Amino acid sequence: MANHLDSFFAALADPTRRAVIERLTDGPAPVSELHEPHDMALPSFLKHIARLEDAGLVSSEKHGRIRTVRIEAAPLAEAEDWLARQRRVWEGRTDRLQALAEALDRRPQ
Repeated sequence: MANHLDSFFAALADPTRRAVIERLTDGPAPVSELHEPHDMALPSFLKHIARLEDAGLVSSEKHGRIRTVRIEAAPLAEAEDWLARQRRVWEGRTDRLQALAEALDRRPQ
């Protein structure tokens, strides 16, 4: 699981790749549409798509000359589960810290 999370977060570390994922939440899209808003050469953009595919975040298939990319939900769900566990841990820690601070405030000076 750690390796999946590592590749997930590494893939999303780039703003171009995050923008692609954000666009794909609206549905599958051809590479040409995904590339359009980005000011880079197509071969450079395709490296971003490949990085997302390697991380399992997207898949693509080619029909004729058109390659369509779609988001893959499983890695997103895995990361969401991990983040939820981390949130619970840290909320518990901050709750305990708050209780300690309140107890210290109530102590006679």
